[in-house]
Amino acid sequence: MGQRSAAQQAQVQEQQHQAEMQTQKAQMEAQMAQQQAQQQAQAASAPKVDITAELQKLAQLHQSGVLSDAEFATAKQKLLSQ
Repeated sequence: MGQRSAAQQAQVQEQQHQAEMQTQKAQMEAQMAQQQAQQQAQAASAPKVDITAELQKLAQLHQSGVLSDAEFATAKQKLLSQ
């Protein structure tokens, strides 16, 4: 009977361990979902860039000589890659 009791005790401990692992997994998944929701909210609230207006500003700066050809090309590429 002692062996059976030890086997049952081991089974109970394994079930408790599995339950703890499932709880931890659920907590981690909830935390990840919350982080994703926060990131999406931040992205949605970020100001939208008017690419056309920004390109026009860059072109004006380039035409007036404030930006060199290389600076203009770099700034334009950066803007278009957003």
